[in-house]
Amino acid sequence: MKEILRLDNVEKYYGRGSSLTKAVDGISFTVNEGDFVVIMGPSGCGKTTVLNCISSIDDVTSGKVYLDGDDLTKVSRKSKNTIRRDKLGIVLQDYNLLNNLTVYENISLAMSIKGIRVRKDDPTILKLAEELDIKDLLERFPDQLSNGQRQRAATVRALVTSPSILLADEPTGALDSESSSMLLSKLFHLNSRNGVTVLMVTHDVFAASYGNRVLFMKDGMIFHELNRGDKTRKEFFDEIVSIYSLSGRRNISAD
Repeated sequence: MKEILRLDNVEKYYGRGSSLTKAVDGISFTVNEGDFVVIMGPSGCGKTTVLNCISSIDDVTSGKVYLDGDDLTKVSRKSKNTIRRDKLGIVLQDYNLLNNLTVYENISLAMSIKGIRVRKDDPTILKLAEELDIKDLLERFPDQLSNGQRQRAATVRALVTSPSILLADEPTGALDSESSSMLLSKLFHLNSRNGVTVLMVTHDVFAASYGNRVLFMKDGMIFHELNRGDKTRKEFFDEIVSIYSLSGRRNISAD
């Protein structure tokens, strides 16, 4: 199976002198094509910093990050920006949609930035919008949408350029339980049916149970890994709970 992402002994420090903080401490893992990998842990454990190192928002202090064969620790800043544009789809907790553009225009802007010619009623946009249940909302503005609809629109925008991997940073953090379930179900089906590769960061056990691998972080390090295998989501949820309790956090419902 094709390797999409690899981190080799990545470390990230912030500050200097007596205020030096190690946010990421020797992280190593791989993500293969078609994986749905979840990094989970409590606030401050370093999981978002890991995503920032992958997306080149932050430079690593030491170690290597390989994205689709490119060593991000060796390429120029300009090349990093190009790689990020061409190979990464990013979904954040706060959507980052432009309120003066329609949903369709927000999505098509991602294609235009990559140099893809956008047609009226572009079939790629329409297909993804239908899969994420926002096809009837494309001519609305973001402030006319619910939080769940905005996040699904942001997901379409992230995927419309066919990136190598989708990075999702706490994508359900601002959503109610119903909207969270709907978004996670859509991500699960995009992964299982369409082969979309996903790396998601979360502190929520319910969200993590939709992945097929879970990496548990604490104090900047990965301390355990679970693979779903043939387990049901409920069985996987229960197994995640038993491990996550070691980090001092616990969620109680898989429904």
